[in-house]
Amino acid sequence: MGFSSIFNFASRDIAIDLGTANTVVYVKGRGIVINEPSVVAMEFHNGVRKVRAVGDDAKLMMGKTPENIKTIRPLRSGVIADLEVAEQMIKHFISKATGGGSRFSGAPEVVICVPSGATSVERRAIRDAVSNAGAGKVSLIDEPMAAAIGAGLKVREPIGSMVVDIGGGTTEVGVISLAGLAYCESARVGGDKMDEAISSYVRRNYNLLIGEGTAERVKIEVGAAQHTAESEGITAVVRGRDVARGVPSEIQLTQAQVADAVVEPVGRIVHVVRSALEHTQPEIAADVIDEGITMTGGGSLLRGIADVIAHETGLPIRVADDPLNCVALGAGQTLEDASYRGALVSV
Repeated sequence: MGFSSIFNFASRDIAIDLGTANTVVYVKGRGIVINEPSVVAMEFHNGVRKVRAVGDDAKLMMGKTPENIKTIRPLRSGVIADLEVAEQMIKHFISKATGGGSRFSGAPEVVICVPSGATSVERRAIRDAVSNAGAGKVSLIDEPMAAAIGAGLKVREPIGSMVVDIGGGTTEVGVISLAGLAYCESARVGGDKMDEAISSYVRRNYNLLIGEGTAERVKIEVGAAQHTAESEGITAVVRGRDVARGVPSEIQLTQAQVADAVVEPVGRIVHVVRSALEHTQPEIAADVIDEGITMTGGGSLLRGIADVIAHETGLPIRVADDPLNCVALGAGQTLEDASYRGALVSV
């Protein structure tokens, strides 16, 4: 690789969907280059902690580390819970996305996504973490707006559209018209709450302790938002520790049981969508009847959740083509197309 190609490669601007569960990085001109878990493994030695692994490598260690290594998820409910670890994680992902940079290239411009319900203090914490991780100019974009752009909605036109982004830590509902959020609502419920609900269900009914990773795997393999005719016959093997006997044990969970387990978080998501509809201006509500609701985020892949929301709202529901990456793709579009710059917000 020649000098000029290194310079160009290193100086590209990036957009980051800093999610509770996963971080997705978009590089201008190249598209999405990173999609890894928002997990950092920290090693403690003589009172000093240093980064042992980030992303995929760190997630493999979750629940399996010795005493001197701890896996940390620095974001909770879409906002930073551990500032120092978040900075280390962001620095790692920026360096990986830009090829490590060179001493000739300037700091990249970074567009970062934030939950629409984040407070000004939480927004400043995210901006500061990105700045300290080596970014140059930092711009923020609300997640529902980024999701709508990434899903291909006509956000710049005088047409009201609604997007529901179900992430790991938050569910974001945005009503968008003329490149702005006409109304937004954010609830701290998402994929993580579903995982916790599955863990609680298994402990309550089977006296079995399971880890975060196992609960997430069960949700992906057989998770569902409602009972169906086939849901009793679809099963997953769940392994954990028997609380009473203190030994490893395994059980079989049916899809119907998982649907029962996640009924509370799914109900909260439905409530947020209905609440947003109740607060929507009449003219925009009329457009939403025609356009329907677009769903994005990993939570939109839960079997049957679109049907549940359609039944509860009476509106047509469409799951975006690439729901996991919509927010990062939308944030990336603000770098590629100047006409979307109006969607960016300052702290």
